Amino acid sequence: MDLLTTLVDKGLRRESPTREEALAVLTTTDDDLLDVVAAAGKVRRRWFGRRVKLNYLVNLKSGLCPEDCSYCSQRLGSKAEILKYTWLKPEEASEAAAAGVAGGAKRVCIVASGRGPTDRDVDRVSRTIAAIKEQNEGVEVCACLGLLSDGQASRLRAAGADAYNHNLNTSEATYGDITTTHTYADRVETVQQAQAAGLSACSGLIAGMGESDADLVDVVFALRELDPDSVPVNFLIPFEGTPLAKEWNLTPQRALRILAMVRFVCPDVEVRLAGGREVHLRSLQPLALHLANSIFLGDYLTSEGQAGKDDLAMIEDAGFEVEGTDTTTLPEHRADALAGGGCGGHGGGDCGPCGEGDGDAEPGVGAEAEPVAVRAGAEPAVPAEASGASTASSTPSTASAGEVRSDLVSVRRRGAGTELPPNA
Repeated sequence: MDLLTTLVDKGLRRESPTREEALAVLTTTDDDLLDVVAAAGKVRRRWFGRRVKLNYLVNLKSGLCPEDCSYCSQRLGSKAEILKYTWLKPEEASEAAAAGVAGGAKRVCIVASGRGPTDRDVDRVSRTIAAIKEQNEGVEVCACLGLLSDGQASRLRAAGADAYNHNLNTSEATYGDITTTHTYADRVETVQQAQAAGLSACSGLIAGMGESDADLVDVVFALRELDPDSVPVNFLIPFEGTPLAKEWNLTPQRALRILAMVRFVCPDVEVRLAGGREVHLRSLQPLALHLANSIFLGDYLTSEGQAGKDDLAMIEDAGFEVEGTDTTTLPEHRADALAGGGCGGHGGGDCGPCGEGDGDAEPGVGAEAEPVAVRAGAEPAVPAEASGASTASSTPSTASAGEVRSDLVSVRRRGAGTELPPNA
C-alpha cells in the first residue's frame, strides 16, 4: 500500500505527513487495518522500541467543577453519580501515588477539578508534589490543574513538577460546541506557559464526541504545531448524566485508526493510550500497544479501568516491556532539547513547528538511545480475547449512537477519596 510506505518513511525521518495522508488513514478499510497497525508500529518501535511507560492518576479534588465541558462527568450541572470530595491532604495523595508506583508506574499525574488553581492551590499542590517525591524516589510528577495564571507554571516547576497536562481535546473549529466557559485559545496559552517554564508539556485529544475526520486531523496537526512531549489519546466515556451520554460513535477498529494517525503525525512523541480504552477498544487493546508507547495503569479520575494486574499481563503477553525509572522515555533529540529549555521537539531549544525548525537533522537520531529487544518487522496478531478486561469493558454487546449505556461505564468507587484500596 503506497500510502503506508510513504507514512512509514516520513515517520522514520520525523517528517510530517500531509493532511490528505492523515485523512486517508482514517478512511482505510477493515481489510487494511492490520497493515495500518503494522506500519504505524514500525514508527513506534523506531523511536520507543517495545517499551511501555506506565502512568498513574491521582484525583486530588473530584467533582463540582464550574466549567461546562460537555464530555466531563465533573462538569457544571453534571448528574453523573461520581465521587465528590475536596482536596486530598499531601500525605493522602502520596499514599495513593505509592500504590501506582508499586504497580510499576513511572509517572504520577495529579489532577484537580476546576477552572484553574488559585495561588493558595498552587501552594497546596507544591506540598503534595514534595510529599510524593519524598516517598517515591525517581518518580515523575505531572500536574493537571486547569488554566494557569502568570507565574504559576514556574512555581510548579520550582516545587518539583516535571510536566503539566492540559489537553486541546478537539479542533478549534468545533471547540465552542463542546465548551462555552473558556476558549480553545485559553488552552493553547496554558500549554505554552508550561513549556516556557521548562515543564514537559502534555496535551492531547478526546475522540468520539461526534467530531468529523477533518476535526480529528485538525486537532492532531495543532498538537504537532504546539509540540508537547506527550499526547494522550482519550476515547469519550459517555457518562450517564452528561450531555454526551448518547455519543457512542467509536468501534475498536475506528479507535485503532485514530491512534495510528496520531502516531504518523507525531512519530517521536510519547503517545499515551488514555481514558476509554477499555470501553471502546475492548479485546483489541493489545493491538493499540503497537501504536501507543504509554498507558494509564488502573483507574481514571471518575471511572474504573482495567485491573492493574491485567494491564501488566496484557503488556507482557503482547511482547512489550514496562519502562523502568532508569530509562529515558523520549528519544535522545527530544530529551536533550527539553533539558536545554526547549519544547523537546527540536535540537538546541529551537521551538519552530516540527518539520521546519530541525529539518536537516539525521533521520535516526536518538533511536538507539535505549537498547531494547525489537523483533524487526514483527507483525501484530489479532488477539482471540481480551487480556482480562474490567467489568465495564467485558460486555460483549456494542453500544449504538443515540442510547445511554451505563452498563459499559463503571464509576470509580475505590482509591483516592475513599476508604477502599486503589486499583494498581
